[in-house]
Amino acid sequence: MQIHVVSSGESLFSIANLYGTSTDAITDANELDAPGNLVVGQSLVIPIVGEFYYVQPGDSLYAIGQRFGISYQELAQINNIPVEGALSVGLRLYIPPRPKQEIISNAYVEPTGDSVPQTLENSARKAAPFLSYLAPFSYEINRDGTLKAPPLNNFAEIASSNNASLMLVVTNLEEGEFSAELGHIILTVQSVQNTLLDNIVNTAHQVGFTDVHFDFEFLPPEDREAYNTFLRKAKERLSQEGLLMSTALAPKVSAEQEGEWYEAHDYGAHGDIVDFVVLMTYEWGYSGGPAMAVSPIDQVRRVVDYALTEMPADKILLGQNLYGYDWTLPYEPGGEYARAISPQQAIALARENNVPIEYDQTAQAPFFTYTDAEGSEHEVWFEDARSIQAKFDMIKELGLRGISYWKLGLAFPQNWLLLRDNFTVTKPGS
Repeated sequence: MQIHVVSSGESLFSIANLYGTSTDAITDANELDAPGNLVVGQSLVIPIVGEFYYVQPGDSLYAIGQRFGISYQELAQINNIPVEGALSVGLRLYIPPRPKQEIISNAYVEPTGDSVPQTLENSARKAAPFLSYLAPFSYEINRDGTLKAPPLNNFAEIASSNNASLMLVVTNLEEGEFSAELGHIILTVQSVQNTLLDNIVNTAHQVGFTDVHFDFEFLPPEDREAYNTFLRKAKERLSQEGLLMSTALAPKVSAEQEGEWYEAHDYGAHGDIVDFVVLMTYEWGYSGGPAMAVSPIDQVRRVVDYALTEMPADKILLGQNLYGYDWTLPYEPGGEYARAISPQQAIALARENNVPIEYDQTAQAPFFTYTDAEGSEHEVWFEDARSIQAKFDMIKELGLRGISYWKLGLAFPQNWLLLRDNFTVTKPGS
C-alpha cells in the first residue's frame, strides 16, 4: 500500500497513472464520494503491492533499507541501481512488501438506548473481518452486583461468522457517568463482588464471551489497592472458568500522576494480573476542551513508554480513536461542545469549504480551519492514513500486542486497509 498526499493541480487520473493503477481502484479503496474533486492535503491509500519511496536529502541506501527493514543490497538489486552509487534526491525507489507482525485487535461498539441502529450493526459487520474481539459497550454494574446488559442484537453472530470473539465490557457507569461511589461499593463490599462475579460468569457462558474486560474509571484514589485486590480475586475466578481478563487503563505517564482519572489505576499491578490491557490513548483533544489532535503521537508515545516500564509489550493494546472533532472558535470552558465527525466527514467538510488540509508533524495528525455560513470560525482535527500509519509503525517498533479502537460507527476505510496491510490479525475464534 502507498500513502499519497494530494497536491495542488493533481487529479485522481494523474495519481492513478503515477502508481500504475486505476481511478476506480483508488475510489473504491478510499470510498471517495467525490473522486473528481479531491482536497489539497487529503491523504489517499493507493492499493498497490509494496510502496514507493522518494529519496530525500541526506538519504543513503543503507539508511533507507534500515527504515523499511530490507538490506541495502536487496534494495539496490530490486531497483537496478549500483550498491555504492550516489542517490539523486527525488529518485523513486520501489519497496517490496515487508513481513507482517501478528497482533490482536479489538473494537468497542456502543449502542445507545434500547436497540442497535442498523448503521451501527452494519459498521460492526464491516469491521469484524479485521477484529480479534468485538466489545459491546457496556454491561453496567448495579449496586447489588447484578448487571444491566446493553442491547446485543446480532453482535454474537457477527463475531462468530468472522472468527472473532466477544469481549464482555463491565463498567461502573451509573446514569450515564462513571461513578466513584459505585466503584467504591464494588471494590469494598465482598457480597457485591461475589454476586458480580457470579453474574459475569453466567453471562459470559450464556452469551459466548471469551474475555472479561473491566473498564472502571474515576475510582477514588484511596481504592487503588482495593482495585488491585479485586482484580486478583476476579482473575482467579475467571481463569477457573476458562475466561481471559483484561482492563482499560487511563493514559498515565508516571506512577505518581495525580488526578481522579489516574490514581487508582496501578499499571504495574494490572500488568502482572491481567492477560492484556487497553491503554486509553486518546481524548487529548476532546469535545469539551480546546481544539487539538485527539491522539497526538508525541503524547501517546509518552504513555506507552511509561507503560513499558511497568509491563511487557505483549500485554499492551494501543487505544486508537476512529473519529475527530469540529470545534467552534474561540474555545470557552463550559461553552459549546465540539461535534464528533468521521474522517470521511472531515474531508467532505474541507471540500465544501474549499480549504486545504494541513498536517501537524509533531502530533502526526491532520487538521484544517474554516468559516461557516454564520461567520463562525472552526478548527477540525481528525485521523487519516498518515496518522494511523504512524501508530502502526509505533506498534511494530515497540512490539506491542495490538490495537483497540474507540469506537465503531464512524467511517474510516483507510484504517482497515492499512491494518490488513501492516499486520496479521490473529483470530481467537479460529
